Amino acid sequence: MVKFLIHKPIAVLMTTLGILILGFYSSNFIPISLMPDIDIPEITVQISDENLSARQLEDGVIKSLRNELKQVSHLKDIKSETTNGMAIVRLLFTHGTKINYSFIEVNEKIDRFMGRLPKTMKRPKVIKASATDIPVFYISATLKGNRAKRGIQNKDLYPVSQEFVDFNRFTNQVIKKRIEQVNEVAMVDISGLVASEILIIPNLDKIQSLGLTLDELESAIKRADVDIGNLSIKDSQYQYNIRLGSEVVDIRDVENLYIKKHNRVFQLKDLAQVLEHPQKRKGLVLSNGKEAITMAIIKQHDARMGDLKEKLDELLKRLRKDYKTIDFRVTRSQTKLLDYAINNLTQSLLWGVILAFSVMFLFLKNMKSPFLIAIVVPVSMVVCLLFFQLFHISINIISLSGLVLGIGLMIDNSIIVIDNITQYIEQGKSLPKACVLGTNEVFKPLLSSALTTCAVFLPLIFISGVTGALFYDQAMAVSIGLFVSLVVSLTLLPVLYYLFHKRKKVKKGRISIFLEKTNLINYNAVYEKGFRWVMRRQKIAWSIIALLGITVVGLYAVLPKTQMPEFSKTETLLKIDWNEQINADENKQRIIATLEPIKDYLKDHTALVGSQQFVLDKEALAKPSEVNLYLNCGNQKTLDKITNTLSDYLNKNYPEALYRYGEVDNIFSAIFSDDEPPLVARMRNVSGLKNRQNEQLKALWYQVNDAMDNLQLKPIVWQESMVLVADKEKLMIYDVNENQLFNKLKSAFGERQVFSITDNQDIVPIVLGGEIKPIENVLDETVVVSKDSAVIHVKEFINVMHTKDLKTIVGGTEGEYYPIALEVDPDNATDTQYQVKDIVNHNKWYEVNFSGRVFTSQAMLKELIIVLLISLLLLYFILASQFESFLLPLIVLIEVPIDLAGAFLFLKLFGMSINLMSLIGIVVMSGIIINDSILKIDTIIQLQRQGYSQIKALLVAGKRRLKPILMTSLTTILALIPLLFSSGLGAELQAPLAVSLIGGMLLGTLISLYFIPLCYYYLSKIKS
Repeated sequence: MVKFLIHKPIAVLMTTLGILILGFYSSNFIPISLMPDIDIPEITVQISDENLSARQLEDGVIKSLRNELKQVSHLKDIKSETTNGMAIVRLLFTHGTKINYSFIEVNEKIDRFMGRLPKTMKRPKVIKASATDIPVFYISATLKGNRAKRGIQNKDLYPVSQEFVDFNRFTNQVIKKRIEQVNEVAMVDISGLVASEILIIPNLDKIQSLGLTLDELESAIKRADVDIGNLSIKDSQYQYNIRLGSEVVDIRDVENLYIKKHNRVFQLKDLAQVLEHPQKRKGLVLSNGKEAITMAIIKQHDARMGDLKEKLDELLKRLRKDYKTIDFRVTRSQTKLLDYAINNLTQSLLWGVILAFSVMFLFLKNMKSPFLIAIVVPVSMVVCLLFFQLFHISINIISLSGLVLGIGLMIDNSIIVIDNITQYIEQGKSLPKACVLGTNEVFKPLLSSALTTCAVFLPLIFISGVTGALFYDQAMAVSIGLFVSLVVSLTLLPVLYYLFHKRKKVKKGRISIFLEKTNLINYNAVYEKGFRWVMRRQKIAWSIIALLGITVVGLYAVLPKTQMPEFSKTETLLKIDWNEQINADENKQRIIATLEPIKDYLKDHTALVGSQQFVLDKEALAKPSEVNLYLNCGNQKTLDKITNTLSDYLNKNYPEALYRYGEVDNIFSAIFSDDEPPLVARMRNVSGLKNRQNEQLKALWYQVNDAMDNLQLKPIVWQESMVLVADKEKLMIYDVNENQLFNKLKSAFGERQVFSITDNQDIVPIVLGGEIKPIENVLDETVVVSKDSAVIHVKEFINVMHTKDLKTIVGGTEGEYYPIALEVDPDNATDTQYQVKDIVNHNKWYEVNFSGRVFTSQAMLKELIIVLLISLLLLYFILASQFESFLLPLIVLIEVPIDLAGAFLFLKLFGMSINLMSLIGIVVMSGIIINDSILKIDTIIQLQRQGYSQIKALLVAGKRRLKPILMTSLTTILALIPLLFSSGLGAELQAPLAVSLIGGMLLGTLISLYFIPLCYYYLSKIKS
């Protein structure tokens, strides 16, 4: 095959050129994203009813709904959180579930359950978690200057001006539509809008003097908005549609409504004050301290993020030019994260290649060979991009890291082929024959090396959960890079070598002469000296190996085990619940005061106060007393300072407030974030405690808290509620109807909606009520009229009761439970479980089971160990078929556990944990390092067949493969070293992989050079 290619160089070059053109062309269609596009197996159901307390909602609705949803196929876990007026049910599915089908099934369950819901409750909202639904970035729109504050008549009654309402309407109807016209934008999810409402405040003295009641007034207003329908009238050859009825379209129509009483006709404006003002808000948005509208930009599934960013940058320039009174700001941009991550990985890749080529110049001592590799590696990379397009793999930080690993493997293959051809030329073979013999000789070991590398890497994609799907890209990137470089090295490289060295008499350049004279170290002599030392002091050598084995066990026990590595952060999401019954505007004032001490340290901040209007937000049903605060600063040190300052401020000024820091929403946090504590004790009531449940729970909590000496448990969060209970006996005595009392209170609190009108694209409600007042004033001033025309204050019929219950009621597959979060070390988790179980076993009212991050990490480690064992088994089968021996593969495989000492030692020195990324580095290290051993054993066998004695074959094979082994190890290590000094998400994600790989490679190189010959020697001795 190689002989044929050498005699057809033009055909080879033209074929390569054609493939390169296809590769370059296909690279334009490869999606670029932060992370691979994978399904997130999660569905969220939102339930809301403002008239129900948390306990009523849990007992009356959520408990039955959980039991209904537990029957959904492929369900892994279910969890509900219920508060006053709202609940969220999260359904987690096993990985591989067709989430679209599950979404349909959940909706079908909800439809069947609708008949058991209260009539006042709307249909629950079902939201499917999707990586493409996570906003690429947010655009905040604010009015410049103090324009939003102008025109306010009464700041306490109407904290938002009508001008700000008009700005909201314009943004929703114009700005949003212009952004959605961009082809790469799927939708714009908007929040922070303020709508208008028309408030009718009756003149109670007038309507009572006329004998009118509020119910009669409401009926009269409703009758005014009549729509009988359309009539179709023919007139000769024409046909007309005539609409009958009156229609209310604006506030003037409402004021001019006619009301008839005792044969007298009045207009509504004569009997009541009619106002148009902003609706009462349950939530708002603050951007850098100013009220804003925020728009979440959702990307089209197949759109390139770079194209989206470019188009929207152009659109924002036009918007800023067209609407100079509006300030547009881009916040929480994933595009910056993507650019930063990819640029860092690209720079690391570039510096790694430069360092690797520097090593090749020093070892090969000529200019041609490194330049040959400089041609082969980019060719392999471009061909890899062609396969990326064919296999639908995007360019992301995972696939790019696979290419970083693949670069080292590509260089290794090229080095081995070039070095082998050069050795045949030095033996006096002709150039064509040297190219043929040198390439053919390494074909079998290189193929075995590729297969063994894939054997240790590809099983990673069979890890369960999102992790296995995520690293499919990395496994495929490495495998594609490996086989492409193998084909290129065995086909194109010999042809290029032949063409470069075809001219026999070529004057050496100054650089080549300088490199030949440069001989910093005689590594052949150093190797021979080390080889003789090992063979003469074999007991000491075996003792060192035993010590390394003990080191592996010791370091594994000492090193911390986590699922993912830690990352430096420049942004965070602070979630605060003031734990008081405050409204959204009071929440706003508190946030402004909270941010005052730290605002100079912030680059950007956005506060989502109270309930938000996002369609795709799973947390949209927040209370007016809650806030999500996005904080962005320059570096990790500043962020730590900010979080400490905020924590001190909140603890000092609002000791009852609940707060926690979380991950900012992006695709990376959606996949890797795990907010669950290390250990959660789930306390479930097993007896009918009813009213005594809270007392028993409090007593149990104190028992657990006293037993946990080194842990401080989060206190139970209680919520006090005010309940207005009607005195039915008095209502019957005074002959007052309950509905009349209820409607009167609704009017007094401004919650009595009569009907709504459509103003352009906005729906404006018309509310019959009064001015906003404290509850005590409403009860003192509001009156009802009995059937005998007696006027009585409503406070005579109302009993005010204060109740105390859990603020959030949590439920799961086992039913309702109370979670106690235990921040324990994984090593102490088992002892802590026994302590808690012992306490609960002495309590007849409760039982306990456990969940938490500890269990998921343990399951992940067990699964990875199984994957590694499978990889080693595959390696054994491949090596046994190559060497045609059952014993020789054991020499190669025994090297892997010894090399772990180097990997674990480096993880310890760099302060890193055993996590998924470091384990992948160990897997890759195992695949690379055994390649050197395979080549060495293959050479030893060939030399023995040529008549060499055993010791001489070991020494000569070591010298012959010394340079390729050193070069492949150094190039791989140097290609990864820049990752250790880079920052950003991409580099930090791959740093544990690089550290474990470098540590294992350094020790593995020594093992391959000295321990493998010693094992081969002993194995031959045993066989003989």
